[in-house]
Amino acid sequence: MNVGLDIKELNEKIQRESEFVDLIQMEINKVIIGQKHLIDSLLIAVLSNGHILLEGVPGLAKTLAITTLANTIQAKFSRIQFTPDLLPADLIGTMIYSQKTENFTVKKGPIFSNFILADEINRSPAKVQSALLEAMQERQVTIGEQSYKLDEPFMVLATQNPIEQEGTYPLPEAQLDRFMLKVIISYPTKEEEQRIIRINVAKEFPKANAIVSPQHIIKAREFVKEVYVDEKIERYILDIVFATRFPQDYKLEKFKEMIAYGASPRASIFLTLAAKAHAFIKRRGYVIPEDVRAICHDVLRHRIGLTYEAEAENITTEDIINEILNTIEVP
Repeated sequence: MNVGLDIKELNEKIQRESEFVDLIQMEINKVIIGQKHLIDSLLIAVLSNGHILLEGVPGLAKTLAITTLANTIQAKFSRIQFTPDLLPADLIGTMIYSQKTENFTVKKGPIFSNFILADEINRSPAKVQSALLEAMQERQVTIGEQSYKLDEPFMVLATQNPIEQEGTYPLPEAQLDRFMLKVIISYPTKEEEQRIIRINVAKEFPKANAIVSPQHIIKAREFVKEVYVDEKIERYILDIVFATRFPQDYKLEKFKEMIAYGASPRASIFLTLAAKAHAFIKRRGYVIPEDVRAICHDVLRHRIGLTYEAEAENITTEDIINEILNTIEVP
């Protein structure tokens, strides 16, 4: 078997199949100024069947980004504002008794969409958070005695406000682990904000056109799985993940007392999937170390637990990930 020839063929195939990604990005860029990292992360999650946890102050176009993406994919979109009095039934739906038919009928909740924006997810108690997590993990919802499959593609984009932590219910580690990526979004630059002002005060706000159908995205996911990952890249991913668990084995003894727990096996799976999706949106049929490094922070930052020593010394998960990436040999 000529591996070189196979990779060349695969590369050409992926270049053909990933053409629509550029078109989606062009449409989104009509509406969203800057936030390139957020747009790339949304596409990576959609193409690798994952969910995103977004952290950023209000007003950074989080809602606008996901509604615009839903428009370009002709998909159904629901926004759910998480509040302390929200009930699981408000999310997934409930059984309603009809006097006319003398039967219970199912009223489906807003979770029955392709894209769900769970706004300020940490404002709701654990009961509601776990109702959302069944949908995320199992891709189904149970109402009464009946289970209902959710439409594909299905993606949850949950947001957290990093400033207000009073009266919130932080997500437990096991729930955080279900999110493929945790993306931190920051303020736009001065030039970007100037353009944001202009499009928001113009006579007409731009609108993104539909580019592909949900079926097209489901098909594209199969091509993403075909993206080639060399054994050296697999070992690189494993070294990064294992360095969060056993830092002393990677000449990172100083982090032994800083890390309470390292990344789970989901981290290795998601790092590989996200690296494949990153290569796909870069129109490449094979993964390179740069793909892994580009998504490493987003995949790992919510999967490393810090000890009190780390907090006392102001060591963050970002510092640990940076140090791991700088220490581990790139293939």
